[in-house]
Amino acid sequence: MAENESQQFQEHQRPSRGGGEGRPGDRGGARRRPGSGRRKVCRFCADKTLKVDYKDVRTLQTFITEGAKIVPSRTSGNCARHQRQLAVAIKRARIIALLPFSTLGV
Repeated sequence: MAENESQQFQEHQRPSRGGGEGRPGDRGGARRRPGSGRRKVCRFCADKTLKVDYKDVRTLQTFITEGAKIVPSRTSGNCARHQRQLAVAIKRARIIALLPFSTLGV
């Protein structure tokens, strides 16, 4: 009876996900996460003369998407301090109509 139950248990187990044997193109070794390349550097920390200013629309536009969303720091590479300053500057520029709130309806 115990042997019959163990056979049923083995039938219902999932097959392993090919731990390295038999996968074409797999050379083995440690797997890297996609997108983890060189560490991005904050533009404002690297260039001390560059300041976050709500009137500088050209600089602010590089940090918003086509849909006028603010680009996250993991994408842009900004440090936390400058990302906060950038968000405030973009919001101020939107209020005085230098930047759009949304471009989806246009």
